[in-house]
Amino acid sequence: MRTPIRRRQRPPRWQDDWLDDECEPRQTSLRFSPTAWAKLLYFRDRSDNEVGGFGITEPDDLLFVKDLVTVKQEVTSVSVRFDDEAVGQFFDEQVDLGRKPEQFARIWLHSHPGDSPEPSEMDEETFERVFGSCQWAAMVIVAQDDSTYAGLSFNIGPGSQVLIPVEVDYSGPFGASDHDGWDAEYAANVRAVDWLSGSSSDEEGSASRQLRGDVSPCDFLAEFENMDPIQRRLLLDELADRPELWDEEREVLCL
Repeated sequence: MRTPIRRRQRPPRWQDDWLDDECEPRQTSLRFSPTAWAKLLYFRDRSDNEVGGFGITEPDDLLFVKDLVTVKQEVTSVSVRFDDEAVGQFFDEQVDLGRKPEQFARIWLHSHPGDSPEPSEMDEETFERVFGSCQWAAMVIVAQDDSTYAGLSFNIGPGSQVLIPVEVDYSGPFGASDHDGWDAEYAANVRAVDWLSGSSSDEEGSASRQLRGDVSPCDFLAEFENMDPIQRRLLLDELADRPELWDEEREVLCL
């Protein structure tokens, strides 16, 4: 039994030329084990910030996510930035477990705190920059209302991208939830930072910008316009609690 997850439609960026005339994109879907799906939602609901991770799959079923693994990351309500050293360590650990890159480094998962799963311009740019050299990769986003976006990209030949459904697959065995373990993983890996600066008090490494989407003053207005209403409200509420950012005489925001 498979439970479909509500998905918002969006036209593909490229022509779906990898499919023949008798095959439709919707026949391919990204499937989650119930445990992996529960973990993704549990992490999403821990805060009003985004959170990201990698989908783990079997070698003979690369679009079935059996687990979600996070790495050290800095998050805001509009961005996720993975630590490059932590990503390298994660890759080494997965190789030591006998997995190939297509099993652990092709499905990028992250959440949006609002009700829109649509990728932002920064999401698109990050995905293309980080995963553009892979033969294939998937960017998967789950919003607060459980709506999803799953874009499957192929970067060989002329290249193409298709949107595929997201399902929870109950047909096989699956494990129980592990809230204590998930809480420990979240606390160890996920760190909220100031979304205006996109950095914490720690010194920022240049290579760690690979998986980032922080907002700078120059593109703040453009990014603000692309947010859904709930995300806008979250940011406005946060700004209201930051009096040092306001010029009281002119009643304007100082970025």
